[in-house]
Amino acid sequence: MESNRIYQAIKEKIIWLEYKPEHVLNLSDLAESFGTSRTPIKEVLIFLQAEGWVLRTGTHFMVTPLSLNRIKEITEIRTALETQAYLWAMQRISTEELVSLTHLEKEISGVKGEVSNRRLIELDSRFHQILYAASRNAQAAQLLENLLAQYLRFWLSIPREIDVPSFFNETKGIIRAVKARDEEGLKKASQEHIRKSFEEIMGTF
Repeated sequence: MESNRIYQAIKEKIIWLEYKPEHVLNLSDLAESFGTSRTPIKEVLIFLQAEGWVLRTGTHFMVTPLSLNRIKEITEIRTALETQAYLWAMQRISTEELVSLTHLEKEISGVKGEVSNRRLIELDSRFHQILYAASRNAQAAQLLENLLAQYLRFWLSIPREIDVPSFFNETKGIIRAVKARDEEGLKKASQEHIRKSFEEIMGTF
């Protein structure tokens, strides 16, 4: 479906900062870029507005700015909901999902040397998505995927040299806790994972 293709493409450009915060989204330019009329572009932007990706100012749309209050609110929700979703995942995860998690754990452990930010984030996102799906709560999974994507915009905005060995420390801890059905270890690793990301972001504001 054309509108879904346009939605995914614009959203991805916003997440990966190809459309930077406060960038004005011109309907005519987007319509030409996607080879369509202004109407489906406007419909997609209204949908993205409802999800918090863009703002409407009069007749114009622009990419939502990054703000201190926004990252605080997202972190607060993630800390509570993501931890609970992981506890559900630990209880409900399927054999196939455990296999996927084990394969991902091995892939993460094999990451060495110079690796692009995008590659690291793609691995991290796969990890989250496996556990979100394993929670067997579609509403929570959908909300968490949106919050994580919003979070990535903040994280990608930080100019940094990523320390690869430490980047996945908490991720590995979460995987170990899920496999061992270690509820306390899972809570601790999940909350530490979010806390460290938040502190990195906050250090740039």
